[in-house]
Amino acid sequence: MNATVLVVDDEPSMAAYVRTVLELNSFQVETAANGGEALDAVGRGPVPDVVLLDLVMPEMDGLQTLQRLRLLKPELKVVMLSCISSTPKVVEAIRLGARDYITKPFQEAELAAVIRRCLQQPDSGDAPVDAVAYEEELDNHGFFVAASPAMKKVRAQAAQVAKINVPVLMLGESGVGKEVVARLIHKLSPRAHRTFLKVNCAALPAELLESELFGYEPGAFTGANRAKPGKFELCNHGTILLDEIGEMPTSLQAKLLQVLQDQQFSRLGGRSTITVDVRILAATNINIQQAIASKQLREDLYYRLNAFTVNLPPLRERREEIPLLLKHFMRTLADRYARPPLPLSPAFLEACTRYHWPGNLRELENLVKRYLILGDDTLILSELDPATALPGSLPTEAPGVPGDLKSLVRGLKDEAEMDAIRKMLEQTRWNRKEAARRLNISYKALLYKIRQYGIEQPFPTLLRPVA
Repeated sequence: MNATVLVVDDEPSMAAYVRTVLELNSFQVETAANGGEALDAVGRGPVPDVVLLDLVMPEMDGLQTLQRLRLLKPELKVVMLSCISSTPKVVEAIRLGARDYITKPFQEAELAAVIRRCLQQPDSGDAPVDAVAYEEELDNHGFFVAASPAMKKVRAQAAQVAKINVPVLMLGESGVGKEVVARLIHKLSPRAHRTFLKVNCAALPAELLESELFGYEPGAFTGANRAKPGKFELCNHGTILLDEIGEMPTSLQAKLLQVLQDQQFSRLGGRSTITVDVRILAATNINIQQAIASKQLREDLYYRLNAFTVNLPPLRERREEIPLLLKHFMRTLADRYARPPLPLSPAFLEACTRYHWPGNLRELENLVKRYLILGDDTLILSELDPATALPGSLPTEAPGVPGDLKSLVRGLKDEAEMDAIRKMLEQTRWNRKEAARRLNISYKALLYKIRQYGIEQPFPTLLRPVA
């Protein structure tokens, strides 16, 4: 039997047109002139396979109707029909459980394709843990795995918001995979064939970050002998990820706000205005409310970035994904370092599943790297056992390890140095000046090392100004 679509629209001519298009594509169609009629039709049954719901209607609008339909039939699949100017309402509809949306005016084939895509989606976002997991390759930039209900929800949110040209803010602890989700959103969006660029706002001082983002004209500063386009120009019609947005200097946040509002900016030292079409994604591990209260993050910028928020859970809250992630990391890293993949024993998998993973996916990936280098999982198991070793600690000897000895020693030295810096920062509650004093290195050297190793402040945390 052909799928049934309930079309809810207060404009008789639009409802008749949609009915004709869908019937020509072999759908059975019912119509309702308002939200009340739609609720009556769904309540008395039979329940339609899809509801095509107009956003703008008198009395009970589309959002109110959507809420009531979802209360009446939580499994109901709803596609929103909207005007191009209704983007904020479309975002709210996605939050309320709409599966997709289509804007007026639309092509006939586009409407049928959206309905078919909605019919192919699972009936419930709360799939059981043992259901088939999502495993998606993201070109040469990693992969996305979702086996837990929390990450399946993240995947569904990414798919929904990818089609809406609004900023997305990704929140979560350091190393949970915010960049991976950003790349997934880009891949699922209409901009997938365009450029994706990432800018780490914590890696550069204010002057360099401004020129990196917005470019500069000749003579803008000493050494600027020629014009250089910034990341926003290079990323025109594409997607840009502003990582560690909470570390962006407040002087630059105002300029970024202008780009979000008007898609316009000027190069450093320039007078002309440049217009771009860039999808902005942002990520941070800071406590947003504390950052706003301490004036580290502009409140107006936050509300511009917060059109849609994706919260990523830490790895310890999605342990069922650890075996999948281990297999992926083992395969990709073995290929990268031209080494044969090593077995993942039951004891190894169990230890990894029980471990707390304060460093999340980044720590898990580094563990697989060390296992490939050392070639002995007993040494790795000792790291994961709190009774014998501190989390992230490294063995001091690795006898019989194949490969380049100099590279091995350098790699172990870097790992040990990174762990020592991270632990000292934790001990000093991220007072970087005090950490540098205790480590007996200069403050500038410590900042360089933090950027070199990509050490990030945990989330959530009490913010303190850098001394």
